[in-house]
Amino acid sequence: MKSKNLSEKILKSVKAKGFKYIELPSVIEANHIVQRSGENFRKFIFSFVDQNGSELCLRPDLTIVSCLRYLENNLKGKEKISYSGQAYRKSQNKKDSIIRDQIGFEIIGSKDEKNDDKEIINTSLKSLKDLKYSSGTLTIGNVEIFNILISKLDIPKRWKLRLSRHFWREEYFTDLLKRLETNSDVDPTIVEIDKRRYLKMLKENKASVIAGRTIEEILKRFDKKIRDPRRLSKGRNVSKIIKEFLKIKCPINKAANVLNKFFKKYQINLVVDQKYFPTSANRISKLNVVFSSSFGRQLEYYTGMVFKIDIKSNNKIKNVINGGRYDQLISDLGSNKQVSAVGAALNLNY
Repeated sequence: MKSKNLSEKILKSVKAKGFKYIELPSVIEANHIVQRSGENFRKFIFSFVDQNGSELCLRPDLTIVSCLRYLENNLKGKEKISYSGQAYRKSQNKKDSIIRDQIGFEIIGSKDEKNDDKEIINTSLKSLKDLKYSSGTLTIGNVEIFNILISKLDIPKRWKLRLSRHFWREEYFTDLLKRLETNSDVDPTIVEIDKRRYLKMLKENKASVIAGRTIEEILKRFDKKIRDPRRLSKGRNVSKIIKEFLKIKCPINKAANVLNKFFKKYQINLVVDQKYFPTSANRISKLNVVFSSSFGRQLEYYTGMVFKIDIKSNNKIKNVINGGRYDQLISDLGSNKQVSAVGAALNLNY
């Protein structure tokens, strides 16, 4: 970790913005992480079984722990909180540290979305004053724009859900686009076999279970596939639109104009106002500010505005802050209603 003095200075500047400091538990139930991030995420966590047979793990992410606290304590209304500590996560890159020292701050349960987004970014910028750097970049994206775009494309509903769900899995997402371009997953012979299976199953007991699913569930899926075909020409066009969209990168004050030209070019009924973005300043202090349509693919739980701050220090580019909006995370963890949330984390291991 950087010096304790640096950490205390940053926490002081965050507290001055009205964020109350809280302590977060270091150990949580592993199922909270696995259920949210999938079984594949298990290989990245440090887990163990306690004397009662419950699987626990060291916290791999402070944001999820903070949201669990809000949920499990049955908290209501707006909270502005900050915290610091270590997150523990294995990495496929042997050079990466398994321990991440972080300072985080969040606004949970507020309905003032745009002003909250601005406040989180401004707090992030203020925390930089104690860091030594010569220049840097504030990159802003928005996952919501991508999801709205997908909803308006001329492809089957199941494909819209698939593309939105896997936006954060870059390699798999690229594979999905290839399948759209080539229809490699649509074999006419298989389609005919599916139709015959569908007709046969219609005559069987709907409650019977095959491979863990009832025949009724299988029939519903078959019905969607048969009634909702995908034509090759449409797949190619949709893939082209998505790829071009993900290449958009420009100064933040041009973001709305560039996006609207793109939507008009492809006759997509969507208009973005420049006020939609948390800032229109192309430069803030030592930072250039840019919009990137592809940014936001690092964490699955982001739902809206996302940002990162990279600084140049000792002739090296270092990522120091990441943040964004995650309005569905608390409900995904078990809340019966959606709770708005936006926050950021500063990496002290930069």
